Amino acid sequence: MGMDGGDGGERGQQRTDGAAGAADEPGWDVDPDDEIASVVEALGRQQKRWREKRGLSVVEFAEAVGYGEDLVRKVERGARIPRPEYLDKADEVLGAGGFISAMKEEMAKARYPKKVRELAKLEERAVELSLYSNHNVHGLLQTEEFARALLGTWRPALSQGDLERAVAARMARQSIFDRSPGPELSFVLEEVTLRRPVGGTMVMRQQLERLLEVGKLRNVEIQVMPMARWDHPGTAGLIEVLKFGDGTAVGRSEGAFASRPVFNLRQVRILELRYGIIRAQALPPGESLAFIERMLGET
Repeated sequence: MGMDGGDGGERGQQRTDGAAGAADEPGWDVDPDDEIASVVEALGRQQKRWREKRGLSVVEFAEAVGYGEDLVRKVERGARIPRPEYLDKADEVLGAGGFISAMKEEMAKARYPKKVRELAKLEERAVELSLYSNHNVHGLLQTEEFARALLGTWRPALSQGDLERAVAARMARQSIFDRSPGPELSFVLEEVTLRRPVGGTMVMRQQLERLLEVGKLRNVEIQVMPMARWDHPGTAGLIEVLKFGDGTAVGRSEGAFASRPVFNLRQVRILELRYGIIRAQALPPGESLAFIERMLGET
């Protein structure tokens, strides 16, 4: 199980299949060691059964749906995760009555790396999240263009396909803001993360605007830690604490417990103590939003 502030674990593979008579179709390879592989294989078997029931060869089916024969074969053997529009077209051509298109949600989850899926599951369960970022704006708060620029700095460099997959995974996690009732979210961002012009002036302006928008949600508090305040326990790195409805919790810090997620109550309390001190030393939420507004005016 992994926790990540949004700056790792989103690598993946993405390649493009040529589609006969249609535009190239992006698809995602399946890691055979990933438990999601069995779900993708089940989709492939289902498509093959429906195709054979209709008496269509792979070539005939590929022509009917407007995608490449190679892509169809890979989907049927569970080696490729298809896009939603492929599933809709396959369902229509095969007259599957929604059985194939119903797999869109599962395929949407399958396209993200295992570490990201595990993190998203934790965030979906959490009723309270406390998140301190000392190096970058937290992944849950990033705009798409900011995330793309930030992920573009990774070395070795990601391929264009891997980059887009990582960005999509990061954006998908932000559905946490759409939950009802929503969890209580507390963010503390170091001032330097707001001053570093990731992606250039326009990208940074959009990022600051996004912070102001999210910071006005009733269940969200965003605080800024001034650069002048150095004597706090956040100097060791990122801190995250997620609490769940059953009273359990999980935490992670780059400066404690070998950076691994911890579930032990005593260890989680240590991270809570550190986060509490950080939060107390940061600007209050109202002053923090005013600070971000001033920075937006200066950008």
